[in-house]
Amino acid sequence: MSQLPLFVLPMVLMPGEIQELRIFEPRYRQMLDDCLLDENNFGVVLNDPFSPTNAWDGPRTHGCEAEILHHETKGSNHFVQIIGRRRFTVTDVTAPALPPFSAPMFEEVVEDDGILPDVQQLLDMIPVDAEHSKLYISANVEFHAMDSNITEEQQSILKGMMNHVLTRIGTVLRIEDDLLEMWVSERVDRTIDEDSDSIYAVAGLILSTLEAKQQILASSTIDEAIEELLHNVAMVQDDEE
Repeated sequence: MSQLPLFVLPMVLMPGEIQELRIFEPRYRQMLDDCLLDENNFGVVLNDPFSPTNAWDGPRTHGCEAEILHHETKGSNHFVQIIGRRRFTVTDVTAPALPPFSAPMFEEVVEDDGILPDVQQLLDMIPVDAEHSKLYISANVEFHAMDSNITEEQQSILKGMMNHVLTRIGTVLRIEDDLLEMWVSERVDRTIDEDSDSIYAVAGLILSTLEAKQQILASSTIDEAIEELLHNVAMVQDDEE
């Protein structure tokens, strides 16, 4: 069991996936400072508006650990490049010390032009009897890994799905047949091997909705993840017919 700061937002990060984030909210600027200072990772979790914590959207049950690859600051904005590492299950959420800026306590500190208070100003507003001074959500998490490598049969299923989706995309883009076949083949061979992260690479390429990606992230076995992929690809095909 580990305590992990959580970046809760409308996004699903997959293991092995690289993403760019712009961080400007005071709560996440504090979180980034903490992670950089202690050289710690944080978690990326899809937001759940139906399970609020201190009036903020709470986290979904499953998320992905994020490692910071690069960080730079431009004015009040922080730009970070992250890569997904281990999947995890949220077991116990720690609420942030303060509610959102829509709360009555912030009426005099949030300016009309939308400029947010800085971190220190918010820290000064935390009640003296508060249990902690963190502006962001954190949680105890249990890390998970797929229990085995991908078999040749499972790789074949993944390659078939990816071939189908990429060929359909190439046809829409009117790529010539010879070039399309080469492009698809190279992309498939580069993406799929015996490593279980291949499942998440395929999901990131062929799934378009956050909920579909979340289902893959929540899958506990390779067979379950492949079944979810097949189901979502079939749903897309049905919608197109």
